[in-house]
Amino acid sequence: MHALLQIVLNGILIAITGHGLIGISLVWDKVLLKRRETKNLHSYVFWLGAISVFGLVLIPFGFKMPPLRYAAMGFSAGFLDLLASYFYYSALKSGEASEELAAMGGFAPVATAVIAVPLLNKPIGGQLLGFTLMTIGGFTMFFAEKAPLKKMLPKILIASAGFGMLNVLQKIVFNNTNFVTGYVFFTFGTTIGALLMLVPPSWRRQIFEYSEEATPRSKFWYMVNRFLAGVGSFLVIFAVSRANPALVEAISGVRYVIIFFGAFAITKFRPSWFQEDFTRWVLAAKVAATGLVVAGLVIVGLRGGEGAGGPQ
Repeated sequence: MHALLQIVLNGILIAITGHGLIGISLVWDKVLLKRRETKNLHSYVFWLGAISVFGLVLIPFGFKMPPLRYAAMGFSAGFLDLLASYFYYSALKSGEASEELAAMGGFAPVATAVIAVPLLNKPIGGQLLGFTLMTIGGFTMFFAEKAPLKKMLPKILIASAGFGMLNVLQKIVFNNTNFVTGYVFFTFGTTIGALLMLVPPSWRRQIFEYSEEATPRSKFWYMVNRFLAGVGSFLVIFAVSRANPALVEAISGVRYVIIFFGAFAITKFRPSWFQEDFTRWVLAAKVAATGLVVAGLVIVGLRGGEGAGGPQ
């Protein structure tokens, strides 16, 4: 029983499951962001943050008021999550689903590792080879085809830096408090960030106008997808509390393995939803990138991957 519990609570396995669920939700996000009633970015990101308020239900299950600096770090991580998500989804609208997400799979782990160097003992959890393979896989998929770099790259870099910083802040908070306390402050920061989006009159008008115009069917699938993404995000955050944050971010390669197969299937069987380029060269490059990600995951899995990454 103890051995089974150890497997279930393994940070690497949790990260793979969480990123897998997010990958499924992101394919559907791409479909939704092509539809008029759900394509408004401000409305989309607002509800993404507002729904996170449900994370506060964890308060009775172990919340303890931490020192002010750790409370501020947890809150800042949540706020950064919403800010990074804005640029993340903006880039998703600019390019193809697989190429943009793959770019995040390359830049975000590097940003996390660089930011972690002065703040954590083990920036990549002692998993250099696995981390490198997964990160190269992200860059390989991104550069497999001609992407609108002028539109996408600035947004990707900002989102990657934001996710990198919040990953490290989360790890510091988890190392010095407990998971529930850190997650509650993270949720609080995300919720406040969403409420601040209502301050500019033009944003507020867009948020509520597009929400009212959406059909019941669109609202239903949006909420289902947000629930799926929420579970995935929760598992990824939990994985950060159990393993090295840069390694958890590198495992986001699982997302674009799923994105790759999902985008390929939709392009072939439901092209009215969205279409992506799958010429022979592009297909070969993306298969190679997928192989690098899988190889990195195997190496990390074989070596354990439980680098705690404690604070300096």
